[in-house]
Amino acid sequence: MGDRQFWDDKFASRGNQPLPPEKALVEHAACFKKGSVLDIACGDGRNSLFLLERGFHVTGIDFSREALKRLEKFARQRNHLVATRQVDLNEPDALADLGTFDNIVINHYRLNKESLARLHSLVTDEGILFVCGFGHEHTHDPTIRPEDLIQPSDFDAVQPHFRLLTYLEEQNEIGSIVTYMFCKEKGEK
Repeated sequence: MGDRQFWDDKFASRGNQPLPPEKALVEHAACFKKGSVLDIACGDGRNSLFLLERGFHVTGIDFSREALKRLEKFARQRNHLVATRQVDLNEPDALADLGTFDNIVINHYRLNKESLARLHSLVTDEGILFVCGFGHEHTHDPTIRPEDLIQPSDFDAVQPHFRLLTYLEEQNEIGSIVTYMFCKEKGEK
């Protein structure tokens, strides 16, 4: 979906307000475990800001420095503290040394299967893994590559550690959107 320069340029050219939070996240945030959230591929923080406003402690990671600077600015403007870290999610150890969180959000980013398989080590017992984005039924367009579409098989390695709570498919004006919400099984390492 573009290299670092593409995303830095995209975020630098955006207006002075973040986009609204993902609709499915707003609808399901009440199911999140109270505490901390790791927002993977957070962009300029549309979901991070929503969660901060609801009392969560948020760490946002993204590979665009410009996006992270915008998130930090928006959080300051709202009197919130947010932790940010520039991370290239294509690196094999991208999720190493981040700590553990009560919830993980991945929105409009297809995390590789190897990283998905490691997520259980980043989530506390009964924590939530929330994934939303363009799904396998999405009609291909020039801005979304087929390899960026979330596939049901992406979660094969997640299933031994997490219980699926919600699966939704929605066709809307931007395409086919899927939402997966998992809960980490108690006692899983």
